[in-house]
Parts: sequence; C-alpha cells; structure tokens
Amino acid sequence: MSQAQTMPAIAPSSATMLQRGLHSARLRRIVRRLPHYLLLSVLAIITVYPFWWTLVTALSTTGDVYSFPPPLWPQDPSLVNFIEVFDTIDLLAFYKNSLLISGATVVGTLVICSLAAYPLARMQFPGRKLVFGAIIATMILPAEINFLVNFITVSKLQLTDSVTGVVLPNLAGAVGIFLMKQAFEAVPQDLIDAARVDGANEWEIFWKIMLPLAKPALGALAILTLVTAWNQYIWPSVVMTSPENFPLSVGVQYLSGSFSFKTRVVAAGAVLTVIPILIVFLFTQRYFLRGFDGAVK
Repeated sequence: MSQAQTMPAIAPSSATMLQRGLHSARLRRIVRRLPHYLLLSVLAIITVYPFWWTLVTALSTTGDVYSFPPPLWPQDPSLVNFIEVFDTIDLLAFYKNSLLISGATVVGTLVICSLAAYPLARMQFPGRKLVFGAIIATMILPAEINFLVNFITVSKLQLTDSVTGVVLPNLAGAVGIFLMKQAFEAVPQDLIDAARVDGANEWEIFWKIMLPLAKPALGALAILTLVTAWNQYIWPSVVMTSPENFPLSVGVQYLSGSFSFKTRVVAAGAVLTVIPILIVFLFTQRYFLRGFDGAVK
C-alpha cells in the first residue's frame, strides 16, 4: 500500500468548523428575516409611490399624465412647472403663513398637553380616570365632526380669518396628552419624593424635573404636531377668507384655475408643499422614534 493510502483522513480544524457554523447561523438568520424585509419593501413602495408619481409628473413636460402604467421617470425633464408655480402664486407668502400657523400650533400644543398630562399622571383627584378615559374616547371621533362647533365658537369670538382661529381648536389633542402622560409616568417616583423633601412645589417639580426628563416625548409630539399642522387643509380653508392669510396647503389651490387645470403645475405645487416637512422629518425621525419608544414603555 502506498503512503497516501495509509494516511488517515485529516479532520477539519476547529477554526474551519466554527466558520461554517457562523456562516450557517447567518444564513438561517437571513432566511428568517427575509419575509419581514419583503413586507417592509412592499409597504415602502406603496407609501413612496404617490409622492414619486407626483414628482415625476412635476418634472415632465411631455407625455400623457394619466397614462397606464404611469411612467417611472420624467419625460423631457425640466423645472418649467416649478417656475410657473412661483409666477402664478405668491409662494413665499404662503410659506410664511404656514410657518406661523405651524409654529404657533406646536408651541401651544406642547404647553397645553404637558400641563394637562402632568396632573393626570402624578396627581390624585376624584374622577382622574374618568377624565382621562373621556379624553382617550375622543380619539375614535373624526376631526371633521368638531368643525361645526369649532366654527361657531371661533365666529362668536370674532377670530375668523385669523391665525388664532386656525390654531386655537388644534392645541389640545388626545394623542398629545396621552403621549405626555405616559412620559411623565415613566419618571421614577423616588425622584419626585426627593424633590418634595427638598421643598419643591408642584410647579418646580413639573418645570425642573418632569419636562427635562420628558424631552424625547416633547420632541416626538412637536414633530407629530408640526406635520399635522403643516398639512391640514380643510379647517384653514373653512376659517380663512382672505387669500393673503392662507397657509401653503390652501394657497396651492389657486394653481387650478376656473377654466383650466394644469396637472403638472399643480403637481409641482404639491411637491413644493411636501418637501420642507419631509426634510424636517428625515432629520428628526430618530427623536420621533425615541419619544414614542418612551411612551410605549
């Protein structure tokens, strides 16, 4: 017998076996996560596609807007539709109005929701659970159901056609109160007891302890309120009567005339409306997720 036939088979080294085990575990992990990634990809396409179609329409200058299947890339791309938007409406004035309305709504919502959530989270008084249950119950009602009552109230207060009339009904929301209540309840009770032993009153506890520790929730609520206030259309169009006071979401309706409708120009206006708030959300989404993570806990 030759020497090659008498030599025993060389067993794979431990490093090779470990590498194969890691590779196998990694492969199983990928296969296990694959359905989740596929589902997320489908949801991402469904979510992003309307905005992408609007952007493609706004950049295109030729072709049928309503063709099916719709084009995925601009045809003869140009910025002429965006230029026509600036020539047709006073876009910068509408931007200023939207910033004013959104900023006032965000500040007012943070103040009122925080002040309402603190006693619900940390104070004991008769009917506390009933009050909180009534606030949460309003979440099942559509916002439009309050329009008539709010419009009558705003009219009686002579606040129509004003920023205050648009902002005031949107300051106290059930979502904001719930989010802040959960954030305040996550603060350790020992910390509050120690502050009371040191002589701090309720206002000092709220201002110096609760609010600093609830910054993630405040950030999430601010972003959520900003997006909602920036995009709202129906209520400002009901309250506002002077075009120079319109926010951007209402002002872009002037891009569609009485006797003509330029779809590409309207799409360009819609893109210009969405882009600012989209940029803000992209840069602040981590704070948004951190705030809701704390609320869930």
